[in-house]
Amino acid sequence: MAEGAEHRLIVPEDLDGERTDRAISALLDVSRSVARDIVDAGDVLVDGAPVKGSTRVGSGSEILVRHEPRAPSMQPDDDVPFAVVFEDDHLIVVDKPVGVVVHPTSERSAGTLVHGLLSSYPEVEGVGDAGRWGIVHRLDRDTSGLLLVARTDEAHRLLRGALSERLVERRYLALVDGAMTSTTGTIEAPIGRDPANPTRMRLDAGGRFARTHYRRVAGWDIPAVTLASVRLDTGRTHQIRVHMRSIHHPIIGDRAYGKTGGAADPGRPWLHARQLRFHHPVTGGPVDLTAPLPRDLGDSLAALGDPVTGHVVDVDGRAL
Repeated sequence: MAEGAEHRLIVPEDLDGERTDRAISALLDVSRSVARDIVDAGDVLVDGAPVKGSTRVGSGSEILVRHEPRAPSMQPDDDVPFAVVFEDDHLIVVDKPVGVVVHPTSERSAGTLVHGLLSSYPEVEGVGDAGRWGIVHRLDRDTSGLLLVARTDEAHRLLRGALSERLVERRYLALVDGAMTSTTGTIEAPIGRDPANPTRMRLDAGGRFARTHYRRVAGWDIPAVTLASVRLDTGRTHQIRVHMRSIHHPIIGDRAYGKTGGAADPGRPWLHARQLRFHHPVTGGPVDLTAPLPRDLGDSLAALGDPVTGHVVDVDGRAL
């Protein structure tokens, strides 16, 4: 093994089945070529065993990297906006606004949610994966809503385990194109990266297992759109966006996968992480949290008028 600092990384659910070099690239925010060189140098063990760059890793596996790759800048930033809806000595739940990137990437080295968390909660530094301090799961930049953050190594480990075992209930609200004829449904289809466009995902028979449940909340005729409550069993990248498109109900405002234009288009994917339910990882008590709709999504529903089917209320019971 080469000399240098050790990084112990736990493979998150959204990297389950990925190549080792790709997982290291994502978790340490280094290029694929750097990650490949680290593996080729013999500086990587997965669950205690040496691996090749092409070796697939599983969710929950431990990757030990005995190397010091380039680390992203982690200067605390008190200008990053986010709201705190729950906190105790073990964890934080934040309501992430649209436009905020969750953690540093090769394209964004400052101004992320992690930088903001380090300003308000400096103890999260060192918790979890390097550069993603405290982060238990992710939301896309243009998705608003609830996100779990661990304040201790124990909480991080237990929450990651609860996610892997599907013990954390994650519900979203999504406005989709077209009139849903079914009141409920389940989409079970594997998802993989689009080889023609690495920033996009697609249905792929060789991809990773993914399951999404949905329930019709309200519907409009002109334009024909449906407000749906969506619950995730798995947390694949862009899962809701890809799955809803696969049943011909793409998300309104989604420039990559969906339907754009019209009064209901808020200028970003109409997708909000509305609810988190789980048992506290340390105390065992129930935690049930809900985030109100942000103004842009509430305004787009108001522009549609009264729905033809169902009804729309915000978390405080007020009609939108």
